[in-house]
Formats: sequence, C-alpha cells, structure tokens
Amino acid sequence: MKILLLSKYSRMGASSRLRALQFLPFLEKEGLTVEVNTLFDDRYLERLYKHGGRSFLPTLKCYFSRFLFLFTVRSYDVVWIEKEIFPFFPAFAERLLKFFRVPYVVDYDDAIFHNYNLSGSLLVRKLLGSKIDVVMRHAEVVVAGNSYLAEYAIKAGALKVEIIPTVVDHSRYDGGELPHHDKLVIGWIGSPSTEKYVVKIKTALMAVCENYGARVVLMGASPGVIAELDGLNVEVLPWSEDSETAFIKQLDIGIMPLVDGFWEKGKCGYKLIQYMACGVPVVASPVGVNVDIVDGNECGMLAADIEDWRRCLDKLLNDRALRVFYGGKGLRAVENTFSLQVQAPRIRDIFMHARK
Repeated sequence: MKILLLSKYSRMGASSRLRALQFLPFLEKEGLTVEVNTLFDDRYLERLYKHGGRSFLPTLKCYFSRFLFLFTVRSYDVVWIEKEIFPFFPAFAERLLKFFRVPYVVDYDDAIFHNYNLSGSLLVRKLLGSKIDVVMRHAEVVVAGNSYLAEYAIKAGALKVEIIPTVVDHSRYDGGELPHHDKLVIGWIGSPSTEKYVVKIKTALMAVCENYGARVVLMGASPGVIAELDGLNVEVLPWSEDSETAFIKQLDIGIMPLVDGFWEKGKCGYKLIQYMACGVPVVASPVGVNVDIVDGNECGMLAADIEDWRRCLDKLLNDRALRVFYGGKGLRAVENTFSLQVQAPRIRDIFMHARK
C-alpha cells in the first residue's frame, strides 16, 4: 500500500512528529510505504518560534509547493492528512480528493475548527466556519485525539471516527525511580505559545517553592517568561527532542495548567503522558482529556483554581510515597494505553479500512 502523508510540519513540529511521523517505522515494517509532503519546513518554524509571526511570501511559497504536489495524489492508495491540506483556505483540495475517489484519513489533535467557527473575524466565520465539517465528512476515517474532537467529527457527519490518544514511544522512556534532590523540582514542558498557563499559577508556585525550597524548571518556554515569574527560583531550558527524556526524569512533579476554554478542550494531554512515561506524578487543570487521563489512571491530582494548585503541589511535595504511587500508576497507564507500541497497530488497521 502506498500512503501519502500531508503533514503540517517536519519533526520539529510536535503535532506532526507525534501524530504521524513517529508511526512511520512501524508502518514500513508492516509493508506500507509512506511518502511525506511537509507544508511548513524547519526554517518556517524557526522564524515562527523566534518572531511569533508568519511572513506572507514564505507562506505563499509553501502553499504553492504543496499545490503542485497534489497533482501526484492519484498514484497513492490513501492520503493521510494532518488536520487540513491548506490552513485558512476553503476545503477545495479535500473536495477534489473525494471527487476523484482518492480515499483520505484525516487526523486531529487540536480543536482547529475553532480557528474558524469562533474566529473574531466575521469574514472567516462566514467563509470557513464549516470548513472542517466538510473535511471530516468526506474522509474515510477521522482520527481524533480525544472525545471532544471525536464528538465534533460525529456531529459533522464523519463516516467513521476513531479515538487514538497522542502517545509516546515507550522505548525512549525509562520510568526508573524518582530522583533525590537537595531541592525538589516542579517541571513543565511546552512552547512559548503555552507558557502563559504557567504564569497564571505563579502565586501557587511561589507559595510551595518558598515552603519547600523547591525550584521550577521549564523546557521550551521563552527566556522572557523568567521576568513574568519574578520571585520564583525558575530555570528555562531550550527544547530538543533528544533531551526531553533526561529532562523529565529529573522532575519530582510534572504540571499541565490550562484555562477552561474551547481550544483547551481539544488538547490531548501529551505533557501528562510524557511525565507518566518517566514515572513522574502529575498535577493538571481539570480541562478536557486531562480529567480522563489523571482520574482514569490515578496518576496524579487535578487543580481547578489557584488554591487547588497550592494544595495539590503542597501535598505531593510533602509526601514522597504518594509521588511514587502516582508515578507508578502513570507508568503502567503508558505501558497499557498511551504508547506507540499499543496504538501503532490501530493506525495500520485504519489505513487498511480506508483503502477498501
């Protein structure tokens, strides 16, 4: 079987790396050939992360390159789409795939439909408000990272919907034992676009860090966040794929704060799963799939407000045995559910279904 993967990013982009690219070695061993066409290259992402904006001409060049590549789609058995073929364009390309009877599978790990139906621009809402509904409806299979995304796909009229969580390659992680530090470490891994959630719980972090002499370490945040967390013993580390595991293994607690918004309900809890894969207990906001992950697997605690965050962090920092208990539960959940080794065969089966 020949599959064309239309990814949004290269491995530098977390969504592309985790939702598609990490499955390629398994699929190829199973006899499926996957060719990748990336919309935005590494240079584009580097500019985006550094400057926070998108330049018109580089974006136009990326779109034109993909448009030309689409003339090859009929030589593939199945097209695998990450979210949409052309962001902020109507679904003409997906409609053409349906018209020419080229089956496609589309994957979502974010509520990108809210970029359109909840846009602040009336024009965007009018022209693109139902775009993702169209993309989902014409797909052979919609793969959703959580139940919120799956429910939207069902309401949009998708033919078949499968929930596959965002997972880790378990072979890259080692649960081991929680570290012993002179100073306890509260950690977070993310990007500059999500560091704002950590800033919102600053007062809780300050209170527990003062009580326990703990420190906060952030991987992937911007250096500027240190000023926003003034008064905290905080360190910011650059993100790299190769250093993620070593970073997480140094943590006593992993955190995932969020606000309760429509966009946040679409998130797939990958930070939590990374912490869990290293046997690190978690504290998370009770938003979207976080509730299912934390309560469903007894791997940590949920914190709805600042007082909850202070209380949960205080309890875990004060009780190593509880941290070990939650960490062990999280590790077993990854082994049984949230791993590449468990979910990759399901991805293979989805493509076999889509080809029929």
